[in-house]
Amino acid sequence: MTVTIQGIINGRYRYEKESSFMYRELTKFIYRAFKSLHAENKLHLLGFILFISHGANANPWEAFKSPLDKPADAIGSYSNGCLAGAKPLPIDGEGYMVMRTSRNRYYGHPSLVDFVQDYAKLTHQAGLPYLLVGDMSMPRGGNFSSGHASHQIGLDADIWFKRQQKMLSIKQRENISAVSMVDLANYRVHPKNWSDKHAQMVQLAASDERVARIFVSPIIKQELCAMEWSDDAWLGKVRPWWGHTYHMHVRLNCPEGDTSCVDQAPPPPGNGCNDMQWWKTTYAQIEREKKDPSLKKPSPPKAKKKPKIKPSQCELVLSS
Repeated sequence: MTVTIQGIINGRYRYEKESSFMYRELTKFIYRAFKSLHAENKLHLLGFILFISHGANANPWEAFKSPLDKPADAIGSYSNGCLAGAKPLPIDGEGYMVMRTSRNRYYGHPSLVDFVQDYAKLTHQAGLPYLLVGDMSMPRGGNFSSGHASHQIGLDADIWFKRQQKMLSIKQRENISAVSMVDLANYRVHPKNWSDKHAQMVQLAASDERVARIFVSPIIKQELCAMEWSDDAWLGKVRPWWGHTYHMHVRLNCPEGDTSCVDQAPPPPGNGCNDMQWWKTTYAQIEREKKDPSLKKPSPPKAKKKPKIKPSQCELVLSS
């Protein structure tokens, strides 16, 4: 499938009347301009088109059903890049199953596919329930129209916290709901949902040297910090973040030798447990504002975000 600027325009404005003279002329102009530009400027134009059409329905990265048949390459950063040579994670494997397969988000860099399979075997051997694997990346990475800012270069994977003892059918996986592990109102893990097995699940993932970070709810991080561990060095990789009450978001380091990949700065030294008070104070304020909206202070005006320009290699991934 070849995706061009014309295709992007057609996709993003598919509800416009195609007989519109202005629409046809604008499409022709942009397509001619795109063909005449150098590679770097094509990316700038592409970024501009995506920026001005933000919020419309189609997304060129979601149009691909198969990876680019090239050597594996995680291109750019976790939140602004693309993926060549992706591999699909088999939807069933030892100790795991892929959820919501119709979304076609179970692709990753081969290193991520290897990690998920290795990790699932490890948890299975430890007597833990099946891992429910949520979103990874799309066949060629890139932007999601909803749900994620990252997951763009095939090195991120969501693992649900919901425990599942038996393999589910494909149909069941489409409809089953995730389960929250936290009680936000009381700022604690939910005693009926959270268990030591969940803590072990996070520990086993964070202890893998391939893992750069694991994002979880601050409440889950707080619970992990309160537990006794013989060695808690891995806790430094477990980073508190908004949401992440239903799943943990595992992020791998850039693969060795992959020069197109931009690593995130490593987490600060230590286990990160001394930094949890800010989150508790912030969540308490949010709960107070829910009960009494008059306590909420007006938010300062947000500066307009500049469109992100992807690495030039992403033009090949998008247009091949």
